[in-house]
Amino acid sequence: MPFKNSFLSWMMRKRIYQIDFFRDNPNQVQDKVFQYLIENGKLTNFGAEHNFLEIDSYSDFTKNIPVRTYEQMFPYIEKTRKGERDVLWPGKVKMFAKSSGTTNDRSKYIPITEESLKSCHFKGGKDMLSLYCNNFPSTRMFNGKGLMLGGSKESNANFQFTDGDLSALLIDNFPFWVNMHRVPDLETVLMKDWDKKLDKMCNQALNSNVTNITGVPSWMLVLFHRMIEKSGAKNILEIWPNLELFMHGGVNFGPYINQFERFIPSEKMNYLEGYNASEGFFGIQDQKDSKDLLLMLDYGIFYEFIPLSEYNNGEMKAMPLADVKLNEVYILVISTNGGLWRYIIGDTIRFTSLNPYRIKVVGRTKSFLNSVGEELIVENTEIAVEECSLIHKCSISDYIATSIFLEDGVAQHKWIIEFEIEPNSKKEFMKDVDKKLREINSDYDAKRSGGVCLLPPEIIVAEKGRFAEWLRNNGRLGGQYKVPRLDNSSKIFTDILKLKTTY
Repeated sequence: MPFKNSFLSWMMRKRIYQIDFFRDNPNQVQDKVFQYLIENGKLTNFGAEHNFLEIDSYSDFTKNIPVRTYEQMFPYIEKTRKGERDVLWPGKVKMFAKSSGTTNDRSKYIPITEESLKSCHFKGGKDMLSLYCNNFPSTRMFNGKGLMLGGSKESNANFQFTDGDLSALLIDNFPFWVNMHRVPDLETVLMKDWDKKLDKMCNQALNSNVTNITGVPSWMLVLFHRMIEKSGAKNILEIWPNLELFMHGGVNFGPYINQFERFIPSEKMNYLEGYNASEGFFGIQDQKDSKDLLLMLDYGIFYEFIPLSEYNNGEMKAMPLADVKLNEVYILVISTNGGLWRYIIGDTIRFTSLNPYRIKVVGRTKSFLNSVGEELIVENTEIAVEECSLIHKCSISDYIATSIFLEDGVAQHKWIIEFEIEPNSKKEFMKDVDKKLREINSDYDAKRSGGVCLLPPEIIVAEKGRFAEWLRNNGRLGGQYKVPRLDNSSKIFTDILKLKTTY
């Protein structure tokens, strides 16, 4: 076992030289990706429609291909789902990652090609291990197994393709060496019934030497609760004494850290964030002392960026990586080896470093509150919730906020919060959240001043399991699904509010 661990750790670290190369030569690497995409695009129907044969430069690229949303890309995706070849990428697409999105009821189907599966998604997962092994060379992770939470999938016999949660598609196609080090078995991890899946996962995992876990934080906590119930253990370390790493993504980890530290009371426990979505794998936390994410530049993804301020004014002019500025918020635009071309994925990011390029995920283009010009974004609320949870010694399982107009025309933000551990005073907690938001967002502060435009926020406390109930009712239980933090339309907020809550 020690030899296997040492060998696999060494194999993982070999990739670091290539990562260092794109750190040092970002524009050269992105130019190479650009040429690779254009050459493959020439072999497609999309390429024929958009004059790819005439594209010799980035300027040609932007002139011939408009920036697109999912709805604008969908007619092409629909053709691939009907079995047509060479539509967006050479060949036939056999897998589609199904995503409900976090702010849109309509399901999205993102093509997963062989190239995007291996050169992007698998590569990203492997690079998380490579960077971890490089930062923690004494790791003993490979002496045990990894537990992975995943969704489910289903086959379409008519057109011979598979739909599913991205995590399910990845797990179903893992190479043999990954499956050798994974728990639970394939049948269990791909089960559709989330409650039955949890029970079977617990039964298998209780008797396994789990050293690393992977999944969305909120769902991992659900598993932890079930493990404790079944085993009678006081914490997760009593079940998995060699646990050392949690690889996570999907949501900001800040609001969950207190709960994880309570379940895993060890200073040796490490947390590693990855930024991925159905559309691709984009960033990895590459430093031990920083949560910033290294933008991964050699995954077959060409990056462009639209300043959020211009996007909000209807401007869709994007810029390449070389032109971005520090600390400005951008809309992420991608062209990929999955056949997405100048595609807006809906995320907003901010650059924290330009050498190398590191980012923070700020929020979603549709996840904000802006009823009276307060321009509140998810990054703001995550900071406030995380800091106030520490002050009030509480833990939050989930939350959603919206903005409503009262009869006198004044707006008010309403929050539904599900606590794992409640604060002594919920009103004082909310006062401090409001205070923190005013400190970090000048627009919010201006609108809150005097209570003329925006009244103090109101808290509604939901019983435990209420957010999971909404996910269950909407067919989103498990996998990568989550409830949006901010709901400017109030639709999802209202749906959750109608479920049973306590005040």
